[in-house]
Amino acid sequence: MKQYLSLFLPALFAVSLGSLAQAQDAEKWPVKAVHLIVPFASGGSTDLIARQVANELSKKIGQPVIVENKAGASGVIGSSFVAKQAADGYTLLMGSVSTHAMAPSVFAKLPYDIIKDFTPITLVGSIPDLIVVNPNLPAKNLIEFIALAKSKPGAMSFATAGNGTSSHLGSAYFAAEAGIDLNQVPYKGSGPALLDVLGGHVDMMLDVIMTSIEPLKAGKLRALAVTSLNRSPLLPEVPTVNELGIKNFEAIIWFGILAPGNMSVGLQNKIADAFDAAIHSPEIKNYLQKQGVELGGTGSLAFAARIKADTEKWAGVVKLAGIRPE
Repeated sequence: MKQYLSLFLPALFAVSLGSLAQAQDAEKWPVKAVHLIVPFASGGSTDLIARQVANELSKKIGQPVIVENKAGASGVIGSSFVAKQAADGYTLLMGSVSTHAMAPSVFAKLPYDIIKDFTPITLVGSIPDLIVVNPNLPAKNLIEFIALAKSKPGAMSFATAGNGTSSHLGSAYFAAEAGIDLNQVPYKGSGPALLDVLGGHVDMMLDVIMTSIEPLKAGKLRALAVTSLNRSPLLPEVPTVNELGIKNFEAIIWFGILAPGNMSVGLQNKIADAFDAAIHSPEIKNYLQKQGVELGGTGSLAFAARIKADTEKWAGVVKLAGIRPE
């Protein structure tokens, strides 16, 4: 027994010290700048929202919140970077439905595990896509677009922010449900993809309201449908895919804060509370609602449940659309 205790007690003491250190870290956080990694190119919806939230969070916590873009591989590069960092609260990820619900079904060898390698912090917000086309396309509505695509299978194209992104899987989901054959044209981010739709180089795209609304107002894009079950209050004249005949169709994008895995519960909750306060501040609340974003700030448990549910949903879509994991 003495020999057993001589082996066991030092290990127990080390664990206790580790737990105490983590608790102390949670109490002190933050004592220096926090880095918020955006795994997509600048100018897209994830980047724009991250910068607004980071600015407000900095005010709340009294430390700089530095937004860094680490784009590439449909968000995988930036996400993988964060997964390898210390779970001390100073490197966080503005993840999305693409990086943490779609990627596991699209990439055969994903360099991170969305459950083991990340700690969910909180949902920032969610927003539907618009199905937008270049106004020169001879399709005035979604029904005409589907008919046009069926008349020349495989000849029409859709732009995406890259393989495995929400614009890719949302478009593939729509095409499968509509029974049409479209060619994907992937880009390194939603900004460059939208530019080529505006230029008439690509026929169609699923893009969030916040980046499409100004070109729509200027007549440079045409909105065929919104991908939520209910119409957007920002564009009440645009029908939903669901009401146009593809029943129960819904493709929602969300943005959320994640930390590296194995973060202490105390620090996880403290960071979640700070972000939730920032998200529900009058400035950010007003900004997000003007962009058509439904506010999050739901805490870690609800966010973890959302990730799980959407991972299962999009795995089903990948099978439906016949997408082979890369």
